[in-house]
Amino acid sequence: MDFDFTDDQEHLRDAVRKWVDKGYDFERRRAIVKSGGFDAGAYEQLAQLGLAGLYIPEEHGGMGMGPVEGMVVMEELGRGIVLEPLAQALIAGAILNGYAPDAVKADWLPRIAAGEALVVLAQQERKARYRLDVCEARASQAGKAWTITGAKSVVPAGDKAAAYLVPATAGGKIALFLIEGAAAGVKARGYSTQDGGRAAEVAFDAAPAALVTADGLAALEHAVDIGIAATCAEAVGVLDKTMDVTVEYMNTRKQFGVPLATFQALRHRVADMKMQLELARSMSYYASLKLNAPAEERRRALARAKYQLGVSMRYVGQNSVQLHGGIGVTDEYIGSHYFKKLTQLELSFGDTLHQLGEVSERMQDTAGVFA
Repeated sequence: MDFDFTDDQEHLRDAVRKWVDKGYDFERRRAIVKSGGFDAGAYEQLAQLGLAGLYIPEEHGGMGMGPVEGMVVMEELGRGIVLEPLAQALIAGAILNGYAPDAVKADWLPRIAAGEALVVLAQQERKARYRLDVCEARASQAGKAWTITGAKSVVPAGDKAAAYLVPATAGGKIALFLIEGAAAGVKARGYSTQDGGRAAEVAFDAAPAALVTADGLAALEHAVDIGIAATCAEAVGVLDKTMDVTVEYMNTRKQFGVPLATFQALRHRVADMKMQLELARSMSYYASLKLNAPAEERRRALARAKYQLGVSMRYVGQNSVQLHGGIGVTDEYIGSHYFKKLTQLELSFGDTLHQLGEVSERMQDTAGVFA
């Protein structure tokens, strides 16, 4: 199998990496964290690169690209531990394009692609524990109009979003709706997250909504799988940089007059970290390549990928801190921020234990990843 990237994909990677290196350095990120964890100017710059419209067709102002390009972009954003939730734009663009009525597409896709509207997935509920079929939010219909009542937790940049993709129960089934952030009955309480980003608790009290699809569970599963693939790719970028700063530290920090890198036991530890990084990278590729597979095959693949990424993130992150010693957990040192990001990503879209359960549930007669 050919894993080489095309020239266009490499150009895309180079463009994003240059923006991260020049436009999103550690000092700018630190300032964004202090100001609340979201910078509209940074998100607008990502949109100007075309990234918000990556999964949106050209007729709606997007780039019309696919999962591999999304993986390339998210890896580079991970290297810069970028706080702005571009993955949410990828989810919204793909789901609205694939499931929404034409009127909703025409209204929202161009604005998402241009960076004028941040649309985020608001699916988590307090009692759900990552299960997508548990949904207490309720949808009511009067004529052709819909309203939603319920609450969603840990919504990415929820108090900055122009609209939300919200699953709610209607007639005993889960349907997917789009609710504008400025609509009556919508209340968002924002807060900072552990990695320095931003999230919100969002409550809907008879909030007017537009129906995206009545087959909401299938659309929601697809949305979460897109999020998992993006999270896996982002994590690979974070792991790459975590390895870089760890190796640099071991080559410069001296103990007993010699660099730490000269100690064999520590070199073995770094070799094990590198193995976990490459396992993570290969499973991220696997996740992205399976995004367009049939639903059951896709769900199995993404659960496997997220499980391995969770194992790798925990191993590399914790060992990096140990190899650094005390400085590894200080706020002044960038390594601690990579560790926080890995911790946050491990919990996103289902933690490692949840994904292990998903893998077990979906296991067939042959347990291999290519079954």
